[in-house]
Amino acid sequence: MGHPSRSPDDLYLVELRKICLALPEVDERINHGMPTFGVTSRTAFVNLHDHPKDGRPTLWFKAAPGVQAELVDQEPERFFVPPYLGPSGWIGLRLDVELDWSEVAEIVEAAWRLVATKRAIKTFEG
Repeated sequence: MGHPSRSPDDLYLVELRKICLALPEVDERINHGMPTFGVTSRTAFVNLHDHPKDGRPTLWFKAAPGVQAELVDQEPERFFVPPYLGPSGWIGLRLDVELDWSEVAEIVEAAWRLVATKRAIKTFEG
C-alpha cells in the first residue's frame, strides 16, 4: 500500500495515521500513490510524500490563506511550497528534520478544520 519506497510500517505513516484517524469523519485513501487523509466524501487535507527534489519524507497539508508564505519565510529549512498543490496554498513540511509530533498534530488539526463539516468540528470540540 502506498509509495513503493515506503513500507506500511513506516514510522511517519504510523504516527500520521494515529493523528488523522483520531479526528471525526476522516478516512485514509491513496491519491497519486501517496497515503492521503481526507474528510469522508470530501476533499483531502494532508498527505505523505517523498520530497520532489531529494526523495526525503515530507507531509503536505492544506493551509489557510497567508500561512504558506509566513511559514516558508520563517523556516525554509523545514517548510516549502510543494509542486501542484502549492499554488492552492498547501505547504510541505520536511519530516527528516527534528520533528515535534505535537506540532504535527496541531498542523493536521488546522488543516482538517479547513475541510471538516460543522458537525464533525462540533463532535471534535464536544
